[in-house]
Amino acid sequence: MTEQKTETRTFEADVSRLLHMMVHSVYSDRDVFLRELISNAADACEKLRFEAVSRPELLGDDAKPRITIAADPDNKELVVEDNGIGMSRDEMAEALGTIARSGTRAFLERVEAGKAAEDTQLIGQFGVGFYSAFMVADRVDVISRQAGSDEAFRWSSDGKGTYEIAPAPLEAAPRRGTRVVLHLMEDATSYATPYRLEGLAKSQSGHVPVPITLVEKPGAEPRDIADGTALWVRQKSEIKAEEYTDFYRSIAGQYDEPASTIHFRAEGRQEYSVLAFVPGSRPFDLFDQDRKGRMKLYVRRVFITDDADLLPRYLRFVRGLVDSADLPLNVSREMIQESPLLASIRKGVTNRMLADLAKTAENDAEAFAKIWENFGVVLKEGLYEDYERREQLLKLARFRSTASGEGWRSLADYIGAMKEGQKAIFFIAGDDRARLEASPQLEGFRARGIEVLLLTDPVDSFWVTMAPEFDGKPFKSVTQGAAELADVALPEDAAKPDVETSSDIATFLAFVKATLGDEVSDVKASDRLTESAVCLVAPEHGPDRQFERLLNAAGRLDKAAKPILEINPRHARVAALAKLGDDEKAFKEDAAHLLYDEARVLDGDKPADAKAFSARLARLIDRGLAKG
Repeated sequence: MTEQKTETRTFEADVSRLLHMMVHSVYSDRDVFLRELISNAADACEKLRFEAVSRPELLGDDAKPRITIAADPDNKELVVEDNGIGMSRDEMAEALGTIARSGTRAFLERVEAGKAAEDTQLIGQFGVGFYSAFMVADRVDVISRQAGSDEAFRWSSDGKGTYEIAPAPLEAAPRRGTRVVLHLMEDATSYATPYRLEGLAKSQSGHVPVPITLVEKPGAEPRDIADGTALWVRQKSEIKAEEYTDFYRSIAGQYDEPASTIHFRAEGRQEYSVLAFVPGSRPFDLFDQDRKGRMKLYVRRVFITDDADLLPRYLRFVRGLVDSADLPLNVSREMIQESPLLASIRKGVTNRMLADLAKTAENDAEAFAKIWENFGVVLKEGLYEDYERREQLLKLARFRSTASGEGWRSLADYIGAMKEGQKAIFFIAGDDRARLEASPQLEGFRARGIEVLLLTDPVDSFWVTMAPEFDGKPFKSVTQGAAELADVALPEDAAKPDVETSSDIATFLAFVKATLGDEVSDVKASDRLTESAVCLVAPEHGPDRQFERLLNAAGRLDKAAKPILEINPRHARVAALAKLGDDEKAFKEDAAHLLYDEARVLDGDKPADAKAFSARLARLIDRGLAKG
């Protein structure tokens, strides 16, 4: 063998600047270095498999591919080794000395030139992944022996501008393949602990097509931690329920049983596999302010990111992954979501998720009720945000109502129970179901047996403004505008209210309106009240009462609309007040204000003026005591 000496070279790029970019810009998480090294190792094994088709002697007596991770906590070292194709001296300089290229890319180009790309699966079509090792190591050594060669070489660098290549003794080199030795920084020594290594390898690269073993300390026996088979590429018929559950728990960080499992493979213009789960209970981060999804993106069984927006935010409770065969792997892995291919995958996965939920709702109402109990409030965000799928989401939506008891009602159920003459889907929105059920605005609807949806989630007030109808029936708040009850007949055994308003009542309503002035926009006789004396409703146009409160609390309401005070002309107290003469004007003025404050309290608000309210109430009590 010709004697070869140690050679020091300068990187063929402004490595200091590019490595700084790698460490501080391209990768947002130091953990990805292990993914990159395992990806490169898997590539090397795939290359050897391809070469061995024509040169089987390259495999020798070591035909099974493997990746070994070895930890040495005492020496603060970490080793990632493969028995793949290996590298020659020149290939080391080419693959490890140049940022903008990689042996993987060159190999893929050669394979494609021979029209045999379908015979191999390569992961890293980029030239910077290896350098992520310098995020955790202050020196990296690479010892490699090319398959079929009797020479080995050592590459070493601190990543600051130069690297060395020198011959390596065969006894210190792998029999075949590449060994990467990381001399860990002081703040990265935890990466030499077996527990952390096993967790990272399983979560990020546990499904590359090469088995992975772990050596926990020097001299220990290797232990299998990944068998090289991705669960999601197996046939559903081959997978047991407990395997799905174990995978769900590992990928979701949950300890419950999944409520639903969605596993399919899409073929056609894009090829990708999906394995996703609806959790059996609410994840702790369900209401995270950022509303980020938790679906992981893989490309050819290698983890890319869990921040790719694979599902819309209203499906953020879904846990799982998408594995694409078409997406490119390039320098900006964390920015891969900008790919138009990913947009197409996102659409397909979202539609399939909603279709599967619809199937569950149709075939197993009890299971879907549990899903809706946990995640309905999140799914309803889609009614506001996703115009394209609003009809699908409305069909999925479930509600409490005045007719549901403790059960759930679909809109199809509601429409099926609509009364003759009823033209709208009525709802009332607020933050407390018990208070809503006691609302005076419901009285006329309850008397006619008209079902009213009870909307208690904040998002409800938003989506009803964006979803004008379902099955041709508009949504209408019972706290806004006219009640529209005239077309729905009362039951035969119900007391029929007087349809005409007496002149005394009409005069009294005019008096109340004049007394309240700008506090209300109008005072009307009510056909929605049957028991209470008063209630407040919002004008026909603009937000309803609850939506106005939410906008005001968020500082997004420039000017609140003046409410309409509805007075029950059939109420005994109102009738008595209407009969009072002009000599009782002061008392009637107090009564007008008290009726308005009563309506505010029934609506969940405070009296308009607490001091004035107390004074009027005191005068009312004094009057009663004086007459007593």
